Amino acid sequence: MAKDKNVEQITDMDVDFGQWFTDIVTKAELIDYSGVKGFFILRPYAYALWENIQTVLDKMFKDSGHENISMPLLIPENLLQKEKDHVEGFAPEVAWVTHGGSEELAERLCIRPTSEVLFCEHWKNIVNSWRDLPLLYNQWCSVLRWEKSTRPFLRGREFLWQEGHTLHATAEEAETETQNMLDIYAELCENYLAMPVVKGRKTDKEKFAGAEATYAIECMMHDKKALQSGTTHYFGDGFAKAFEIQFSDKNNKLAYPHQTSWGLSTRLIGGIIMTHGDNNGLNLPPKVAPIQAIVLPIAAHKPGVIEAADELVKRLKDNGVRAKIDKSDQSPGWKFAQYEMKGVPLRIEIGPKDIENNQCVAVRRDNGEKISISLPDLESKVNELLDDIQKSLYARAKENLVSNTRNAATLDEVKTILNRHGGFINTMWCGSEECELKMREEAGVTSRCIPFEQTRTGDVCPICEKPADTMVVWGVAY
Repeated sequence: MAKDKNVEQITDMDVDFGQWFTDIVTKAELIDYSGVKGFFILRPYAYALWENIQTVLDKMFKDSGHENISMPLLIPENLLQKEKDHVEGFAPEVAWVTHGGSEELAERLCIRPTSEVLFCEHWKNIVNSWRDLPLLYNQWCSVLRWEKSTRPFLRGREFLWQEGHTLHATAEEAETETQNMLDIYAELCENYLAMPVVKGRKTDKEKFAGAEATYAIECMMHDKKALQSGTTHYFGDGFAKAFEIQFSDKNNKLAYPHQTSWGLSTRLIGGIIMTHGDNNGLNLPPKVAPIQAIVLPIAAHKPGVIEAADELVKRLKDNGVRAKIDKSDQSPGWKFAQYEMKGVPLRIEIGPKDIENNQCVAVRRDNGEKISISLPDLESKVNELLDDIQKSLYARAKENLVSNTRNAATLDEVKTILNRHGGFINTMWCGSEECELKMREEAGVTSRCIPFEQTRTGDVCPICEKPADTMVVWGVAY
């Protein structure tokens, strides 16, 4: 394939993975930089990708009984201060509004880093009886966290996300909610984004500020680093007590409700890039790709070619495929490189010879394979190819995860594995934060999660050598 200048300018991922990532997000027209550090512009192609993710996830939420709601952008300082652990956890990242117009405000207003306290204030006003519960809410919005180090999609100061907030009569119901939502996140990642996950519970050190328990899905990127891709949190009744939210239970006694929250953001776009991309650009899973098939007329100046290409697009769209045609005067080589860069799963070419043979040619983005398709079989064959590409991307990512996850019994083994291979490392753990911190200091890895699927990798903690019954996944993370 003739290489376009834009493709040649992508840094090789094996030379500098960080620069490779930056090259792709700009050259594939996903983001642009704004005038304020850490604030990124999502260009139409990136926003279309987010919309497809949002559409899938929103249906999952609604099918499981959740409703969308919209909360204010600003939080009064006194409200944020009501839950001690929560405010301390977010204090370094909070941005404040101090003036309204030309007047200084009597009280500072926090630009929401998350919305737990806003929901609590609302629930205090509307919850009276057990009949009011559960409340299953979700909000699609942006939040602001004043990160010191920023990178497109992975760590921005403002980012788009959804934040779910629910209130339940019992701890059991709330715990079930956190598990169910984690399963929904895992389904999104694995079945739609082709990103295999490791599900588990965060250690106490790594849990969300103010939570009793935090659960997460962890994904492995192409460079073998971890990306936390979604989290759910069980708060118990701590927020309810801080905000004095009470209800009359079925025995007509006052009780505190139990709360959860869960969130997933545009960070997933970064995950898609780093899981599936290559040195020619993006490689998008068909289920969420903004364009699933790009139709390119070859020798478009010749009679009947444009009309034949238009007919292909119409047939594909009528069959539910997100198809587009490029009739520009750019050369075929430029177009091939451009849509390869954008990660379009299928390129479909049709020219005079194809018309004579009553066929078109499809080229897969994932492996470059060319397939001749008889025009009567267009719809069925394209659907078959898109489905196979989706499965192929998942299988490749799963192989990366499995082959780069290793067990270790000692601290020296952890260091050796990390230096030689990278990836995820499973060890036993005694449960102490001191050992967790020492693992980070000595080996340079953090605990990713305590996986639900536990296996024994030894009998003792690799740090203190005391008996240990819990297996932890460690890794270097974004």
